[in-house]
Amino acid sequence: MAGYELVVRGGMVAAGGGVRRCDVGVRGGRIAAVGEELPVEGARIVEADGLLVLPGGVDTHCHIEEPQSDGSIHEESFTTASHSAFAGGTTTLVCFTPQFKGGGILEQHRANRERAARGMIDHSFHQVITDPTPAVMDTELPQVVADGVASLKAFLTYDPLHLTDAEFLRVLLAARRHGLMVHVHCENHDAIHWRQQALLAAGMTAPKYHAWARPPVVEREATHRAIALAELVDQPVQVFHVSCAEVAEEIAHAQARGLKVWGETCPQYLVLTAEDMDRPGFEGAKFICSPAPRQAGEHEGTWEMLRRGTLSVVSSDHCGFSFGGDRGKARNGRDASFDAIPNGIPGLAARLPILFSEGVSKGRIDLARFVALTATEPARIAGLSHRKGAIAPGLDADLVLWDPAKEVTLTNALMQHAIDYTPYEGLAVKGWPVMTIARGEVAMEQGRMLAPPGSGRWLPRDASETARPLGRLPDGFEAAPPLP
Repeated sequence: MAGYELVVRGGMVAAGGGVRRCDVGVRGGRIAAVGEELPVEGARIVEADGLLVLPGGVDTHCHIEEPQSDGSIHEESFTTASHSAFAGGTTTLVCFTPQFKGGGILEQHRANRERAARGMIDHSFHQVITDPTPAVMDTELPQVVADGVASLKAFLTYDPLHLTDAEFLRVLLAARRHGLMVHVHCENHDAIHWRQQALLAAGMTAPKYHAWARPPVVEREATHRAIALAELVDQPVQVFHVSCAEVAEEIAHAQARGLKVWGETCPQYLVLTAEDMDRPGFEGAKFICSPAPRQAGEHEGTWEMLRRGTLSVVSSDHCGFSFGGDRGKARNGRDASFDAIPNGIPGLAARLPILFSEGVSKGRIDLARFVALTATEPARIAGLSHRKGAIAPGLDADLVLWDPAKEVTLTNALMQHAIDYTPYEGLAVKGWPVMTIARGEVAMEQGRMLAPPGSGRWLPRDASETARPLGRLPDGFEAAPPLP
């Protein structure tokens, strides 16, 4: 048998739920061996002494080069997103293909494939459904699924994205029929609209009132409702960007009943607070995202939910709008009321360093939990664990050499994204990626991009075990054809 093309030698390798000093041998872009003193003749050698060797991060929630209903498109391109992801130790992205009310999904899917092919990072998509018409669900969705899409995204809030309960049920039933995972943004649309109008009528328009319009109760209610409707039709779901323990408890109750429900959170709910939006002038707009960041005292409850496994994924929810100019946060003016400021913050490169520093370095979680939250579990839930998310023979050689002792102060320049700010500016972190390897090729080293444009690959996904229904229906009544 031919030797290895690359050997990462002498690092502390996080594999199999533990950490041991050994080598990783790579052949044909895949991990060929994990062991001690692998033969290195003819191989490129990467010395990892003193470093952790981690699986490349899998970020299953990011908005990249995404068209909007008003004709605009997200500033972050797949090229700049590749830079930012590799800079932060992430090697796989699952992004979103939009649907606009009254429109289809197949044309958007094909256009998204073309845009993503220009980047350097491996990628897949969730298909957003905002208008589940028979033409879309019966004709176009099967074609998108056949091309490798294995998940749907549903919004229970936002104009013009939100679904009624009846529409959400149609999405759940279609997902069950095709073996797809459903990911849900859970906030009560009508309650938020009512709160917004009341606040605006009272003259409370500053960015800080974004949090007032979306208190935890509206997220908790929608999470409970989404889980209940999913249980009604026996469809697995993942609740996106859980902001606090109060909401996560709804997921914990469902999991205790044996339901297939997963929870995800993001770094903004671990380090940012509602007070960040209470800054002079328009500065608070930099921190507006939904659900809103909560009070600082709620962070530890979210960490506990991560330790317990109620929340099993930490993604970035990267959704960048630049602060300067008139294209991003200020598209409706710098005196816009909180409800007219685009929701979303950038976070691709910051995700792993923040979670490592706040979690591993500060003793809140161990290294195995860090790997699970950022790579293994996202890959498993997304149906990518046959290729991504771990260091094991046969998987793609996506590796990150991580210096656990390196102390860095986050700046926008370090993020390497297209956005002109980071909400984490000035945050000190301990632990930093010094090399990112994608499918056996060094993609980034010490912040310098080495991967060529167009080197990222499409990751088609099939129906996964995580998306398979339990076979438990109220009264045994089958409201949709079962999976074949």
